[in-house]
Amino acid sequence: MPESFSVTDWESLEPYFLELRDRPISSAPELERWLLDRSELESVLSEDLAWRYIRMTCDTQDQERADSFQYFVSEIEPNVAPYDHALNEKMISSEFLDGLDPQRYRIFVRSVRQALEIYRPENIPLKTEISTKQQQYAATVGAMTVTLDGEEMTLPRASDRLKNPDRAVREDAYRAVQQRRLQDSKPLDKLFTELVTLRHRMARNADFANFRDYMFAALGRFDYTAEDCFAFHRAIRETVVPLIDDLDLERRQDLGLPELRPWDLDVDVTGKAPLRPFETGAELLDKTITVFERLDPYLGDCLKTMRQMGHLDLESRKGKAPGGYNYPLDETGVPFIFMNATSSLRDVITMLHEGGHAVHSFLTRSLPLSADKHPPSEVAELASMSMELISMDQWDLFFPDADELRRAKQTHLESVLETFPWVATIDKFQHWVYEHPEHTEAERHAQWTKTFDEFNQRTVSWKGLENYKPYLWQKQLHLYEVPFYYIEYAMAQLGAIAVWRNFRQNPQQGLEAYKRALALGYTAPIGEIYAAAGIRFDFSTEYLRTLADFVREEMAKL
Repeated sequence: MPESFSVTDWESLEPYFLELRDRPISSAPELERWLLDRSELESVLSEDLAWRYIRMTCDTQDQERADSFQYFVSEIEPNVAPYDHALNEKMISSEFLDGLDPQRYRIFVRSVRQALEIYRPENIPLKTEISTKQQQYAATVGAMTVTLDGEEMTLPRASDRLKNPDRAVREDAYRAVQQRRLQDSKPLDKLFTELVTLRHRMARNADFANFRDYMFAALGRFDYTAEDCFAFHRAIRETVVPLIDDLDLERRQDLGLPELRPWDLDVDVTGKAPLRPFETGAELLDKTITVFERLDPYLGDCLKTMRQMGHLDLESRKGKAPGGYNYPLDETGVPFIFMNATSSLRDVITMLHEGGHAVHSFLTRSLPLSADKHPPSEVAELASMSMELISMDQWDLFFPDADELRRAKQTHLESVLETFPWVATIDKFQHWVYEHPEHTEAERHAQWTKTFDEFNQRTVSWKGLENYKPYLWQKQLHLYEVPFYYIEYAMAQLGAIAVWRNFRQNPQQGLEAYKRALALGYTAPIGEIYAAAGIRFDFSTEYLRTLADFVREEMAKL
């Protein structure tokens, strides 16, 4: 495609799809050339959409940016979908398909066959409608602010007060944030109901019993089933939840409290002020670059390139969408990191996490097909979560004081264990939601509360806060924007602990295996990629217990 090409309308784009659709293919090398040309077109399109999304999330109040994103979703994507399907059919029916390297193309061909199986033209307008509704979530949550001590602030900034040694300050912040969320709970409930209804229709159109089964196919979950997820939930409940209960009991004793409340879970138990590892987004980036350089100069160079190109937006501000992400840019080959930093330890973790994703993007940028650069989340999150852990010995850059460094590591390792129950909660809840698509809001709230109580805060008193608990799920954007993308965090967290254990035993070998696995992109099954990292793709009770015990042992050494 011309270097100067940009997506302005469907009319200028369609000729490229027509050429691919109508091009004669008379040999395996010609089929391979055709695949590469198709991949280039996909890369141009995905990057154009990426920039529209990035600009919209950087300022959710800018109508022009929202309209630009919406134009792509409503005018470009629906026109692309039938051609995409036609190109998949052309590829799979080609007499030269067997002439392609079977090892090299096995994952890609498998994914294309799956896409053909679930494609239905009547789902195209439904996808557009769903995408439009998903935007409403970011706009609603991005506009939420509270006023504390006369200062208006975003919810992430207000939540930083949960680390304040003054219990009254923590309680005020907690109640203010929950009350603000409660204000929008009704429209967010209505929005979620609409999304569930639309998603169920999509699934039924594609001949699936429910949206969960449809998404397992759409996400390419070839390596595990819904039953495996349920077994993982049980393993988490049996092995990790009791560990968290023990940590919470220790916390209550250390704080000298008759009972723990939800606003007591983030404060330092010795009464020290919250950790402030940096003051500005620029400082956060500079220190992260140095952390990466110490591990491997290549890792530091990745972030330096992003800084040079302006591919970062790090600081929290009003009107910015919630959360954080690393958005791969297939055509440029240099991703974009977005987050809402407020000078907390959590922000350091987020930056390291998204930095791990960014490194993954750099390691896969030279793979020939755009599909090769997008491994499933079980692999993508392994890249990010491993980086959080293998970088820990370099955190003195953020915490030069030895006691603060110990506190930071202790806090993060606790959060690593806490990942498992929360992921199990969200995932188990999603399974129920889409297995019962006709459920009422009251039934949904009851099911959420039951699931939350099964995995979380079992030693914490919620007396007088019962009206907040049924809506806690609404803060999880994945439920609205990327359904069923969540269990991967627990699977990858398990893998990341195993990567860290290898790194502890031999840093150089551990890091090389980590990079080697990521460089595969999605040219091998998940199990082979994990094996390349020197670990197992395994979420059995026994494996989980072994790695959870390793984390507890490391915490005991601090």
